[in-house]
Amino acid sequence: MTAAEKKAEQSTRAELSAEGVRVEFTTRAGRVARALDGANLLVRGGEVVALVGESGSGKTTLARTLVGLAEPVAGEIRWQGSPMKRSGRGLKALRRHVQLVLQDPAGALNPRQTVYESVAEGLRVHHLVAKSGRTETELVAEALASAGLRPPETLFLRYPHELSGGQRQRVLIAGALAVQPQLLIADEPVSSLDASIRGEILALLLKLREELGLGVLVVTHDLGLAWNIADRIAVMYLGRVVEAGPTEEVLTSPQHPYTQALLSVVPEMTGLEPIVLRGEIPDPTRIPSGCRFHPRCPALASGAAEAVADACRGRSLEILPADPEGHRSACHLVAARERVVARRDGSSLTSSRPATSSTGAGSAAEAGGGTS
Repeated sequence: MTAAEKKAEQSTRAELSAEGVRVEFTTRAGRVARALDGANLLVRGGEVVALVGESGSGKTTLARTLVGLAEPVAGEIRWQGSPMKRSGRGLKALRRHVQLVLQDPAGALNPRQTVYESVAEGLRVHHLVAKSGRTETELVAEALASAGLRPPETLFLRYPHELSGGQRQRVLIAGALAVQPQLLIADEPVSSLDASIRGEILALLLKLREELGLGVLVVTHDLGLAWNIADRIAVMYLGRVVEAGPTEEVLTSPQHPYTQALLSVVPEMTGLEPIVLRGEIPDPTRIPSGCRFHPRCPALASGAAEAVADACRGRSLEILPADPEGHRSACHLVAARERVVARRDGSSLTSSRPATSSTGAGSAAEAGGGTS
C-alpha cells in the first residue's frame, strides 16, 4: 500500500471519541475527586487536535481514558462508532490502532532495554512481524527512520541514558509508529525539550499526518504550540471542555474568559494585556456550583458579567458536544451576548422585511376593486 493509499484509508476510517465521560478517584481522606466530569471529545484520522488547559484540568486523565488506562464511571469511549471493549482482548485490539506517547520519555523507556527492544516490543505483542512478510529488524529500522532517527542501525544497541532528550522522545514515537496506528495521542510531547528540538518534534508530527494520514491528539498547556500544529482546539477546565473549535477561530476570537486568560500570557501573542487568574484551579472534590470557572473569572470579578452573575454562580451550563463543527463555548456571558445579537438581528430582519400579510391583503383588495 502506498503512502497516499494509507493516508486515504486512515483518514476515512479512524474515529475515536469520548462521550459524557466521568472519571472519579477516591482520595486518602475518602473523598471523591471528579477528574473528568462530562468530557466530550472527537479525534479523527488526518487531523491534529490540541487539548489544552492548566495542570489539573483533566487533560492527561482524558488521554489515558481514551486508550483504556483509566475506566470511566459514566459515559463511554467509542472507537469507529462502537463502545470500547474493556476486556484484555478488546483493549489490545484498540491499542493496535491507537497509541499513547507518554509525557516523560526518560520515565517511559525501560532503562534495561536497548532502543531496539523498546521499539520491537509492540511488534511482538501484536504479532505483526509474521503478518508483514518482513523481518523484525526491517520493521524496527523503518519505525526509527520514520521518527527521524537515521541511520537507525546506529541506535539499535544503545540504552536510554545514552540518548539525548530529543532522541528519547523520538524513540517513544518510533515505538508507537512500529505498530502502524491510525491515531496517536501525545501527552506533552515537547514540554521537557529545548526550543530547537521542540520544533523538530512538532514538524515530525505534522509530517506523519501529511504522509500517513495519522490522526494526532496533542495534550499541552501551551497555546502557542497549539497555534503552530493543530487543526482544532479543545480547552479543558476542571474536567470539562469549555471551548472548542477551529484553531484560528478559537485563538483569534476566544469566547470563554478562561481561554482569553490563557491566550493573554502566550509570548507570541503581542498586543494583549496579560490576564492573571486568581488562585489555583479548584479542588476536584469540591467543584463549584454553577459555572465551575466563576470563582476565578476575570469577567465576573471586573463587573463585565454582572448581568449574568446569578447564573454564573448558581446555574449549571450545558456540556459542549463532541461534534467538532463550529466554534462553541460553555459560558453564561457568551450565551447572553449571543441572545442579544440574535434578538437584534431578528428585529432588524423583521423591520426590513416587507409586511407580507398587509401587502397581500392590499393586493387582494386592489385586485377585487379592479374586477368590480
